[in-house]
Amino acid sequence: MRYYLGIDVGSVTTKIVVIDDHYNVLFDLYLRTEGGPINAIQRGIKELYSQLGDLPIAGVGTTGSGRRLAGIMVGADVIKNEITAHAMAARHFEPEVRTVIDIGGQDSKIIFFQNGVPTGFNMNSVCAAGTGSFLDHQATRLGIPIEEFGDYALRSRSPIKIAGRCGVFAESDLIHKQQMGYSKEDLIAGLCLALVGNYLSNVARGRPIEPPVLFQGGVAANKGIKAAFEKRLNLKIKVPEYFLVMGAFGSALLAKRNAERRRMPSNFRGASYIANFTCTPRTFTCSDCSNNCEVNEVYISGELVSRWGSKCGKWYNLSISSEDRDELRETPLQAVSCKINCRSAGK
Repeated sequence: MRYYLGIDVGSVTTKIVVIDDHYNVLFDLYLRTEGGPINAIQRGIKELYSQLGDLPIAGVGTTGSGRRLAGIMVGADVIKNEITAHAMAARHFEPEVRTVIDIGGQDSKIIFFQNGVPTGFNMNSVCAAGTGSFLDHQATRLGIPIEEFGDYALRSRSPIKIAGRCGVFAESDLIHKQQMGYSKEDLIAGLCLALVGNYLSNVARGRPIEPPVLFQGGVAANKGIKAAFEKRLNLKIKVPEYFLVMGAFGSALLAKRNAERRRMPSNFRGASYIANFTCTPRTFTCSDCSNNCEVNEVYISGELVSRWGSKCGKWYNLSISSEDRDELRETPLQAVSCKINCRSAGK
């Protein structure tokens, strides 16, 4: 039996999945990135190692906004964007899928299919309205656990109309309605409907939503948002079993397909090694020409393993030393003490 690892590193959460030759999920993990993708990846791999040991991984795929860094760290065989990974996973769970609604921590996307083939997609990474981080913030402000957000919405009998065209306006209107004394249930239900309207307008952009429709990403756990989509679309929305880790699952599928085609050993560095090495990023500006390229480097246990950002390609040669290039850093912040003489200040 061979095993395949998929990793999806987002700005808010990191997801890891291991599948076998028969597509069985042996391991899945969903954890907060907490602003540190290197640490999140290592924590996830440590958990994988503690549960399954050093599995004979035959292929590794990475996706998400941190896919390049993740790929370098673990030794990925396939590095693909989120659209490709999510589409692959959706088609596996629902071969007849026509539309995928994906809402994550910081962005939203929609993928359209025809005859099992992705035919288009839209993304909205500018407005945060409706994303996981926005809903987290509103739940905290309203004093309820995010896990209960959907339950509150479903208990509403008369949702309040909330302006949802923009995250800032939505929050402002929510606060205004809250101060008028409306119940949390009605406020949250109204917010869910407003955010779904925002998604259909700014992400779907008027394109028809055709069934079967899959809802995936962390926000798919929110029963209020799911119910709001079903009300607005008058369609049944399906939430797949592994909706939280679909990007990682799709990456594992891509790694499996790649391994079967190439029939070569994986570049995987090994779970025990990844869990314990030190990974250090470094960035410098190359001023050898007018491009002034910002070149990025990654060191693992002190050894330079990857470099990118050079337009001319010179710095892709890892044997060229960058020790004479100053790292892009600001001088440290310093607190300036300012003592005011109360007696003189009052004159």
